[in-house]
Amino acid sequence: MTGTIEHTATLVHFGDDSFAYAGHHHHPASHPVHTHSFIEMAVVHAGDGVHHSLAGRQRLRPGDVVLLRPGVWHGYEDCHDLDLYNCCFSADLLRNELAWTRDDPLLGGLLWTGPYEAGGRGMLTTRLPPDDFAECVGHLDDLSRLRERSPALHRGDLIARLTLALGCVARTLPSAGTARPEQGHPAVTEATRWMEERPAHPWTLNELAGALHLAPGYLVRLFKSVTGLPPMAYLTRHRAELAADRLLHTDEQVNAIGESVGWADPNYFARRFRAHFGLSASAYRTRFRGNAMRLGAWPGRPITQRRPG
Repeated sequence: MTGTIEHTATLVHFGDDSFAYAGHHHHPASHPVHTHSFIEMAVVHAGDGVHHSLAGRQRLRPGDVVLLRPGVWHGYEDCHDLDLYNCCFSADLLRNELAWTRDDPLLGGLLWTGPYEAGGRGMLTTRLPPDDFAECVGHLDDLSRLRERSPALHRGDLIARLTLALGCVARTLPSAGTARPEQGHPAVTEATRWMEERPAHPWTLNELAGALHLAPGYLVRLFKSVTGLPPMAYLTRHRAELAADRLLHTDEQVNAIGESVGWADPNYFARRFRAHFGLSASAYRTRFRGNAMRLGAWPGRPITQRRPG
C-alpha cells in the first residue's frame, strides 16, 4: 500500500512512507480551522460550503478548487454536505521530483507563484469547467487507487497521476499559456538550492549575486520572472514554511526555531512570521498544534498528525 493512511471518526493517520494522497472528505456542517505541512489541493465534488482562510471567506460549489502551500491555515463553515476530493503531497516531493515545475509556465504558476500573487497569502482558488473537472477527478481516482499498490513499484505512476491532475487545474489559471521570459535560468536554480539547503545562513542579495557573477538588479529580475518573488522574499517564504513545520511537529523553543531558519532576532522572527501567516509564532503553535497534519514524517515511525482539540 502506498503510505500508511487510515481514517477514524475525526482522525487522519499519515505514515512515514506517505508522500502523496487523494481521497474524498465529507463535511456535512463544518470543519474546524486547521493547518498542514504539505501542499493541499481541494476539489469541490458535491455540496457547498464557505472556505475560511487568512485571505478571507469564499463560498464554494462543485468545480471550485482551492490550493494551499504548506503551513497555511484554513477551515470550512456553513457546509451543506460538502464533498471534497482532497489531493495532498509533501513539500519534499515538490522540491525534489517536482522541482522542474518551477520552470513550467502552467504548473509554475499553480504551485510556486500563483499562491502569493494578488494577496493570495499562500493560497489560490480557481474553477474547473465541466470537461476539466471530469478529467481531473479521473486522475484523482487513479491516484487514489494506486494507494493499494507497492510504492516501490509505482512511485513513478503516482507522480505521473498527480502531475496530470495538477495540470488540469493549472490550465484554468488566468496566466495559463503565458510563458515567462526567463524560464529555467540556471542562476535561479542554483540560488534557490543554496538557500533551501542552508536557510540559517545570513544570505544577502549581494552575496548571492556575487557568487553567481551577476548584477544584483539582474538577479532580482531573473528571480521574479521564474518564481514570482525577489530572492530575499523567496527566502522569507521558505523560512516561514520551515518554521511553521517545526512549530507544529517539534518541541523546540520558539526562539530556537527562529534561529534555526535564519531569524536569530526574536522580534524580527515574530514580525516576519506574522506577516506570512497572520499570527505570531507562539499563537500559531498554540492554535494549530493539536490539529495539524503531515506527510512523509520521521522515518520508522507512523504518525497521527490530527488530534482531537
